[in-house]
Amino acid sequence: MAAPYKTFTAEDLVQLRNICGVERVIAREDIGEDYCHDELSGTYRCPDVLVKAMSTAEVSAVMKYASTNNIPVTPRGSGTGLVGGAVAVFGGILLDLSGMNHFLELDEENMTLTLEPGVLLMEVSKFVEERGLFYPPDPGEKTATIGGNINTNAGGMRAVKYGVTRDYIRALEVVLPNGEILTLGGQVAKNSSGYSLKDLIAGSEGTLGIVTKATLRLLPLPKYKISLLVPFPDLPAAIKAVPQVIRASAVPTAVEFMEREVILAAEQFLARKFPDNSADAYLLLTFDGTGKLEVEKAWEEAADICLKCGAMDVFISATQERNEAIWSARGAFLEAIKGSTTEMDECDVVVPRRNVAEFVMYSHDLQKKHEIRIRSFGHAGDGNLHIYILRDELDEKSWKSKLAAVFDDLYHKAAELGGKVSGEHGIGFAKRPYLAESLSEAEKMIMCGIKHTFDPQNILNPGKVISL
Repeated sequence: MAAPYKTFTAEDLVQLRNICGVERVIAREDIGEDYCHDELSGTYRCPDVLVKAMSTAEVSAVMKYASTNNIPVTPRGSGTGLVGGAVAVFGGILLDLSGMNHFLELDEENMTLTLEPGVLLMEVSKFVEERGLFYPPDPGEKTATIGGNINTNAGGMRAVKYGVTRDYIRALEVVLPNGEILTLGGQVAKNSSGYSLKDLIAGSEGTLGIVTKATLRLLPLPKYKISLLVPFPDLPAAIKAVPQVIRASAVPTAVEFMEREVILAAEQFLARKFPDNSADAYLLLTFDGTGKLEVEKAWEEAADICLKCGAMDVFISATQERNEAIWSARGAFLEAIKGSTTEMDECDVVVPRRNVAEFVMYSHDLQKKHEIRIRSFGHAGDGNLHIYILRDELDEKSWKSKLAAVFDDLYHKAAELGGKVSGEHGIGFAKRPYLAESLSEAEKMIMCGIKHTFDPQNILNPGKVISL
């Protein structure tokens, strides 16, 4: 339940402007519509005030004021989330951190990068790769902020080989709900000094503290990379090849699956042809490494495995033109599906790799059962699926009813297969009921206890992830 929050007043507006300045504290009537929702979820609420913070000191001062006056605060980056995590569902203060977007230190000896949370993911990649370094996490939305990636523990296409955001966090500067500033972790490569609070912050969706600085672990930049586009007669045949490819001598950087309907939507969206669209299902494999022979051996072994598992062909993407055609289409899948309908919602469950085909085929059956269009793609290498339910021309009542029924079926099936509610997009506001249903009473109690310890007033991003 939400606390009895203070009604926001003109005096609160004045006090916040004393902290951050008139230009960066925007009253409700002047807040742009984009700040009232995120990219997808359908969750909508205008905050009472928008505060654009530019420093840790300002974030701390805003939180101290909010804590003293019992005003809810919702942290926000680029607003590219898909589950309502950055929507101010109880009003109050929407704290925009996108202006805190500076690189602070590149330590090439320790191979770390320290930066503010508003730096965009695509800027991180460009900055380090120009210096021969590599930041492996690769979520699909490149305009997301690094703070948003940390808050959702984002993974992306390279997770099968390199892991997720949490695996690359060395240290975090965090402002607590009462305004206190903590530094969690450090430059050290190993740390067994008590509970790992920085790892708890990663994936907490801004409900425990506000990240104002992060130190990220980097790797040497791989010198060679090649992709394989592998058509299969059907999805089960494609998925059957995945465990064998991953068990081979070199782990692929990415193992993506896609179906023909999504490729056709991307072709139409981009007005550009995919290298091949004749098969019902595809795997997209990428290999990288420091040596050319190492990479060649890896892709040749993978190609042989795929052909033995029933692949119709193997297209080698060794030119920039073909790479661009393949990866631009893959990057456009979400927008292409979104552009093909009037409204949509997403289920991003994660299931064991062996169950990917079964789950996707089950989603196909749900199209007939509920008479609604469903599209999917995802990370076959780690079992993280993106299932999109499309509204098309359904009226509001039918849409809400069918959407709820499809989600119930999808999450129950995921649980049956040993899966989890979200692989990388988080819970936010929209998926809370499904998380609650999937947790044991003991798990709920522990999560509520953690939230209460960090935020006893329940003022920081309330209404998200789990309810007190």
